[in-house]
Amino acid sequence: MTLGGAADGWTRAKAEAELRHVLADVERGIWVPDTERAAVAPASPTFHEFASDWLEARRAELRESTIADYTWQLSNHLLAFFHRHRLPQITVAEVDRYRAFKVRDQVLSAESINKTITRLGQILAVAEERDLIPRNPVRVNTRNRKLKAKRKRPIYLEAAEQIVAMIDAATELDAKPGARTAGRRALIATLVFAGLRIGEATALKWRDIDLANGRISVRDSKTAAGVRLVDVLPALRDELLSHRHANANAGPDDLVFPTSTGSRRDKDNARERVIRPVVAHADELLSQRGHEPLPDGVSAHKLRHTFASILFLRGEDPPYVMAQLGHTDPAFTLRVYAHAMGRDAGDKERLTAVVDGRDWAPLGTAGSEEGSEGTNDHFTETKKPPHLRRFLTMGAAGFEPATSRV
Repeated sequence: MTLGGAADGWTRAKAEAELRHVLADVERGIWVPDTERAAVAPASPTFHEFASDWLEARRAELRESTIADYTWQLSNHLLAFFHRHRLPQITVAEVDRYRAFKVRDQVLSAESINKTITRLGQILAVAEERDLIPRNPVRVNTRNRKLKAKRKRPIYLEAAEQIVAMIDAATELDAKPGARTAGRRALIATLVFAGLRIGEATALKWRDIDLANGRISVRDSKTAAGVRLVDVLPALRDELLSHRHANANAGPDDLVFPTSTGSRRDKDNARERVIRPVVAHADELLSQRGHEPLPDGVSAHKLRHTFASILFLRGEDPPYVMAQLGHTDPAFTLRVYAHAMGRDAGDKERLTAVVDGRDWAPLGTAGSEEGSEGTNDHFTETKKPPHLRRFLTMGAAGFEPATSRV
């Protein structure tokens, strides 16, 4: 390989560094002699240069987590293969070689490989717009550029007993003497019954919650579609009433789910202080009650899937569910719909009872309360959970009694 002379900026040290890159590509089986590559004008930028500029130009418009994800895809995968390619050298054949290499490498799943190819296509689309390449090789029959990835079954709480166990677990953790974290119950209920992303939930202020009209205003979202109004389900209305009454700081500009110091939770705090402890304790309760454990992988985001499933069981159509979730892609919504519709009538009835606030106590105690068998009239004054008994009689300023809800 002829690299160039001193006038082109080449030195022995630079040539030795280039040799190391070439030998590494040879060892990985991805090196192609220059004679087999397309002829490229010297002025054409390398993929490394162009991709770096592409990412830098988007820092202001993307979230930090998205930037971190894109950086990881580029640094660890795309640049390892394409760093020396000049843009016109990234042909359909080269994209196919990259895909084959990643499959042999066995580091990424098919889905993750496809995500890196999607990122490559986004970068090359800009290069095509600027006439730096004749066409975007990723967009040439995209189906053939990507792997067939097995669609994962959506993870969500499938049984009413699982939802109740999560709420009960959060309640017990909140009530532990010396507990530093409070409000777990209301936060879990909001994730399950409103489908908010964890960042959307932790950003909520009391001015965003209009219980009189049954609406939650989501103002802080990662997408334009995420800025939305979410209808408050009956069970969530009761939970938010109770949570507001229990908090001294419930002014319009106060956070609904703050930390113990009054600051906003970040996703790490919510995961470690709320989600993981609640999931672990809920599994203990389900075992004690003789029910199946929670599905593997329950997270704050998977509780959004639960909310979508709940809406479908209530007879809502996909466009409404998408609007409530703040989604623009119907593919996920329809996958949840397909699984939700596969439930039997008994599961649907029990879940509907929980969502409507009709069947809380019996499910929470595995139906062991005396007199509860064979009836849905579980909310007599003596059997209602304490937080609901309080609101049935309180009628405090700014709140409607829970019995008057629609």
